[in-house]
Amino acid sequence: MLLLELFWMFLIIGFVSFGGGYAMLPMIEREVLIKGWLSVEEFSNVVAIAGMSPGPIATNSAIFVGYKVGGIAGAVAAGVGMVVPSLLLVLLIASFFFKVHHNKFVQAAFYGLRPIITGLIGYAAIRFAMNNHLLGGVNWDSISLFLIFAISLFALIKFKIHPLFVIVISGIVGVFIYG
Repeated sequence: MLLLELFWMFLIIGFVSFGGGYAMLPMIEREVLIKGWLSVEEFSNVVAIAGMSPGPIATNSAIFVGYKVGGIAGAVAAGVGMVVPSLLLVLLIASFFFKVHHNKFVQAAFYGLRPIITGLIGYAAIRFAMNNHLLGGVNWDSISLFLIFAISLFALIKFKIHPLFVIVISGIVGVFIYG
């Protein structure tokens, strides 16, 4: 029953979510918290690990949640549930898109979707920051976390440092500060 529930939940999320993995995170978080499968802190850890792992963050998150809740079988059920909608929708859309992609209504619809996708990604980032005490009260933890964030963002934007290098350095800094 649990495996079917994992599969079904991620299948539904996969079908109704648009905007990529980061835009799916708020829906995944909501469902996981409602079901009591993970705490907010555990979900934040899942997102952090999923973001550092190769592959799409939503699929990685689904697999981590599935593993936490149902072991290897849960990971497979959640992963398949998350991937099947994308596979089917991409095949369906690709077959029609090349026939209608020059249509002004199709172009207008895609133009209209851009702001909401950006908003969903921003919302996921803000929720992640709030859950990890980057936003909220001012104390040593929030200041040090914000400094790691700000320096990392600066390194990525200004110096175009490879994200993997920034992730590794941030992890090492975290070990020195909190270890």
